[in-house]
Amino acid sequence: MGKKKVEHVVFDGMRKIKKKVNINQYNTQTKKIIMGQTDKQSVQQHPFPPLYDKDSKVLILGSFPSVKSREMKFFYGHPQNRFWKVIASIFDQENPTSIEEKKKLILDNNLALWDVIAECEISGSSDASIKNAKANDLSEILNNSQIQKIIVNGKTAERLYIKYIEPVTGIKAVVLPSTSPANAAWSLERLVDVWKSEIKN
Repeated sequence: MGKKKVEHVVFDGMRKIKKKVNINQYNTQTKKIIMGQTDKQSVQQHPFPPLYDKDSKVLILGSFPSVKSREMKFFYGHPQNRFWKVIASIFDQENPTSIEEKKKLILDNNLALWDVIAECEISGSSDASIKNAKANDLSEILNNSQIQKIIVNGKTAERLYIKYIEPVTGIKAVVLPSTSPANAAWSLERLVDVWKSEIKN
């Protein structure tokens, strides 16, 4: 197995230093701490509303917000998630940094954002740990917009959508490769190409 290196923050006196470390040199618990994971399962509720308006035509669904997104109370809050770079590139715009800029990017281009899961048990940001999930109700969005296509961001969102939402709506979703940093096999350029072909089609 190859050596996986991640950026780890260490302290030298009062100075904070970032350096690359070989994660395999640590035990399992320390690895999880470095990667922002935890064994503790907790019940979490989706902490913010969907983003859409009456002109939205494409609905993009994630699985459930990450820890960072839950803290920010907005979509795709982890700085290494490439979602905002992908959407900005599709429409030849600058990468948004504030929540207001992100909202404007989505709504100005007739998109909508939401997640499949409304409540679940989850460890940290680990989609694989999701249990006892309750799905969001999409009827409000579908009845008050012009949604013509539903896109799910990654395989986990697809699996959850097929299990919880498709039987209710009867609408098939298009699955696109995840913008998560965990999907390292896909470069930003490849993600933009594939996402653009569906969003602009």
